[in-house]
Amino acid sequence: MNRRDFLLGSAAAAGLPPAGAAEKFDGAFGSARDAAAAIKAKKISSVELTTEAWRRIDRYNPKINAIIWPLHESSMAEAKAADLAIARKQALGPMHGVPVTIKESFHIEGTPTTWGIAAAKDFRPKMTALVVERLRKSGAVVLGKTNVPLMLLDQQSYNEIYGTTNNPYDLKRTPGGSTGGGAAALAAGMGFATIGSDIGGSIRVPAHFSGVYGLKPTLGLVPELGQTPPGVEVKFEAFQDLAVTGPLARTAVDLHEMMSVVAGPAGWDAKGYRWTPAPPRHRRLGEFRVGYVLDDPLCTVSSELPPVYERTLRAVEKSGAKLVRGWPEGVDAAKQYETYLFLLAAAVGSNLPPPTREAMKMVQKGDPAYGFALGVLGTHGDWIDRTRQRLAARAAWESYFGNVDVFLSPVSFTPAYPHDHSQPQEARVIAMPNGKHPFLDSMFWIHTATLTGMPAVSAPVGFTAGGLPVGLQIMGPYMEDGTAIEFAAALAGVTGGFKAPKGFS
Repeated sequence: MNRRDFLLGSAAAAGLPPAGAAEKFDGAFGSARDAAAAIKAKKISSVELTTEAWRRIDRYNPKINAIIWPLHESSMAEAKAADLAIARKQALGPMHGVPVTIKESFHIEGTPTTWGIAAAKDFRPKMTALVVERLRKSGAVVLGKTNVPLMLLDQQSYNEIYGTTNNPYDLKRTPGGSTGGGAAALAAGMGFATIGSDIGGSIRVPAHFSGVYGLKPTLGLVPELGQTPPGVEVKFEAFQDLAVTGPLARTAVDLHEMMSVVAGPAGWDAKGYRWTPAPPRHRRLGEFRVGYVLDDPLCTVSSELPPVYERTLRAVEKSGAKLVRGWPEGVDAAKQYETYLFLLAAAVGSNLPPPTREAMKMVQKGDPAYGFALGVLGTHGDWIDRTRQRLAARAAWESYFGNVDVFLSPVSFTPAYPHDHSQPQEARVIAMPNGKHPFLDSMFWIHTATLTGMPAVSAPVGFTAGGLPVGLQIMGPYMEDGTAIEFAAALAGVTGGFKAPKGFS
């Protein structure tokens, strides 16, 4: 087999392939783990693989507009350095020589960090985010930065500077947000993994809409240093209230590979402790105890989703896994969602300008914006009270995970929907075959893991009758990210995992 045949070979098997399964490696849609194994085995060079990535970017990126700041010159230099390290028999990291992308909101020295703000289009940070530094130290090759919505505050990805990112499965639909550019790039075979962030589903929703895997890690597990708005460069770790940094990839095992690189304490924290990943509770699908809620009157899902979920549950049950239906005892989903929205508003609204805050004082109870206004205008005492409620919610879920290993739920009430850039966001409505939902309801299903700080994987489990990807949210116990990842990997054995979109071969 020559190198070109190898590079463009058959797709890697879904799930957890054995390390070094290079003979099955696919240079377009293969796993990051297999790419690293192929490079280390000298069956392909990082330069060849990166060149192939750029061939695909040149061909397909104009369709979807996912990579909005290409780093061609520096990425080729990084690929050459990766190959040189192998020639010199130097120690290699898990992502050695593997092409990846980075969300635009993370600083990379000398490249724009705009968060989609037109006035910030010329800002060039003098620092690089810690996760990017860690990836590069592991040998990863950074292809470029991916598109985001304005201020990262949308579950779509578009802005005045870089335009709109399209979903590879249907160009008229959104790939999600705010890590939509990264998810779309992965689905189109442009890079092997990406880094995103999540406070309102910004990793999980794009993974669901775009048919890839995304991990919202346990709160605080991945340092946030270097993801700050344009003009803000700090040398200390940001306070992680709800937001997390995490990976997206085309296989569950690649989430593990990425976490092995980017997770763990930094700076002052690193003086006192180290992160040791908790081992997954089980390896085989049939060994898991599985809780689930796949619909709820609080946020009814589109009729397009249940057929996919039902097939998935049947396969899980057939494997021998124990299924437990219903919300955990002590969990009031409506009250916890209200607490989440308050804390979300407090987090993202804390820096709103005074005129905006004054305007919010005029919002009357019953208005859709009222809950958000409460969070923005609340006192520190209000925040402490809600934080107590949050910790009580975490305790209730931890008690539940004493008898159950993972909890399954939708990622969103809908598959990817047509682009809708109308303002204000709270006035948007998403049409479904069985009714309509306010746009902002899209945060209901992701709130449990974000409020409690627990890990959650969005895993592709099939397609709607119309050919749109469907993801399933797999929530795991606090600090047991590996359990959620391992279940996602095992699940791929019965659902097939990622499947490439038509027209991007």
